[in-house]
Amino acid sequence: MNYLTPIWISLKTATTATIITFFLGIIAAWWMLGYRGKFKAIIEGLLTAPLVLPPTVMGFILLLLFGRNGFIGKILNYFDLTIIFTWYATVIASTVVAFPLMYKTALGAFKQIDSNLLACARTLGASEWRIFRQIILPLATHGLIAGTILTFARALGEFGATLMLAGSIPGKTNTIPIAIFFAAESGDMDRALFLTLIMLGMSLGVIGAVNYWTENNRYGKSKFPKFWMTQAKPGKKSVNYPLPKTEFELIVKIEKQLPGFLLDVAFKTNQVPLGLLGASGAGKSLILRSIAGLENPDKGYIILNGKTLFDSSKGINLPPQDRACGFLFQNYALFPHLTVAENIAFGMPRENSLREIKQEVEYQCTAVDLPGMGDRYPSELSGGQQQRVALARAMASKPEILLLDEPFSALDTYLRDRQEKLLRKNLTHYQGITLFITHNLEEAYRVCPNLLVIDGGRIIGYDDKHKIFDYPYNFRTAQLTGCKNFSRITVINKHKVNAIEWNCILDVAEPIGNSNYIGIRAHQLIFPNNDNDNNDEVNSFPCWLANISETQHRMTLYLKLHQPARHSDDYHIQAEVFKNKWLKLKDRPFPWNVQLNPVRIMLLHG
Repeated sequence: MNYLTPIWISLKTATTATIITFFLGIIAAWWMLGYRGKFKAIIEGLLTAPLVLPPTVMGFILLLLFGRNGFIGKILNYFDLTIIFTWYATVIASTVVAFPLMYKTALGAFKQIDSNLLACARTLGASEWRIFRQIILPLATHGLIAGTILTFARALGEFGATLMLAGSIPGKTNTIPIAIFFAAESGDMDRALFLTLIMLGMSLGVIGAVNYWTENNRYGKSKFPKFWMTQAKPGKKSVNYPLPKTEFELIVKIEKQLPGFLLDVAFKTNQVPLGLLGASGAGKSLILRSIAGLENPDKGYIILNGKTLFDSSKGINLPPQDRACGFLFQNYALFPHLTVAENIAFGMPRENSLREIKQEVEYQCTAVDLPGMGDRYPSELSGGQQQRVALARAMASKPEILLLDEPFSALDTYLRDRQEKLLRKNLTHYQGITLFITHNLEEAYRVCPNLLVIDGGRIIGYDDKHKIFDYPYNFRTAQLTGCKNFSRITVINKHKVNAIEWNCILDVAEPIGNSNYIGIRAHQLIFPNNDNDNNDEVNSFPCWLANISETQHRMTLYLKLHQPARHSDDYHIQAEVFKNKWLKLKDRPFPWNVQLNPVRIMLLHG
């Protein structure tokens, strides 16, 4: 029996310390995950100090704290309580020494979770506590289990701090490591070997059992009821009432200093879908994230349907949960441990009955052409299907504004076309405001009647899409909307200019005004059918082919005006023609004749 007493004490101590450390470590890790205060480094150092300090040093510190003259000891003396040299002291020593392992492992597991998943949950209205319970904890399960194993092993093997604080009282604080030490010191090697083998067996048994569990349970299956996974009947309608407002308006005026430039934008839009165009890093995504409450502008205001979401002057900054924004992320941000149905239902009002939730999920699955797939997990879906689930989830929450951040960027050409058609179909029934970010000009043109062009954090174009493409006003807007042919100009008169880079005199339809550039889109160049009969046409010039590039449908021709090209990079302008036109054009003798229609020439400010 004397051999077994240290085993019982160690198991009881390690188990108790592990339970305490499990909760304390998770709470501390969750708090530190979101803490951005100036004392973060100091707090981090204090929480992890027991990991680097020698156990005897940690034990001495605990002795100073819990001794009769220590800060905590004096408080305990007031209640006639004593901690040192009791079993409780062994638990405290094991807990303190093992705590950093649980804390650091939990924090690492939390940090590995895709931040877009948490941001998405917030935009869907989930509270921080619900996000912690339903998103963070399930996705961090493997890390938390690893931390628990390490904590138990460390608590089971704790020696130095325990000996300093609790001593080696037989039957009370004499844990396995202490018993092994004193057995070996007294020459009782049989007892020391027995206890060593017992401790080794317990450690390997726990680690082996948990490893087996983690290998065979990638994600814990969720507990949502499965009766909503059936296929929706044709013609079934959404059970949620339409959005109550009849007039929708978004007003944005914000500033935020970013590395390299200042984001400073102001615009107003309504229910007509608005496309945001601009180079990478121009600030497009930041605008959407600011509207959703995922980023905080330095100053300005954001008003949605008369409700102030953010106003720096009034100190208003609603959390994402209260902004009624549906956000479709580039990577879709589907919760991997939830099924399709559970993902879609995540943002729906919690007061809805299970029947209403089931019907809405069925409707949304049908609306995105995924009927009967509610019980699948995201890992079982293709990229296009995941995108559709993300769209259905955003729509099911009945947002007042839908924010689409390059939703098709990860899809191939065929899927992009299919998903775009599905999006356009869904937007025709959506009553709220839509902002759509894309780098694909044709995609923006098809989806959005209005376009907003951003460059370096500033709006350089905002108008109807036809005006943006036909009359872009400035050089950068024309460039960002796909124009490839530009030249500086000197003005001859209000309808005639000298194109410096092209070395030609051009007539223009619009009065020149203060313009200092001209441009013409590559597909708007004209190649007359009979060159010899069109040499006297306005803005008609002889040209030679310097180079070509090919796509599946079009040819890009690099042309040198007035004289033959010396090499492949010696050209003035680019022309794009369909391949049937190219087949007729390529056999013509040089020089060809190219015409720059005065109506198509854009007058631009540099």
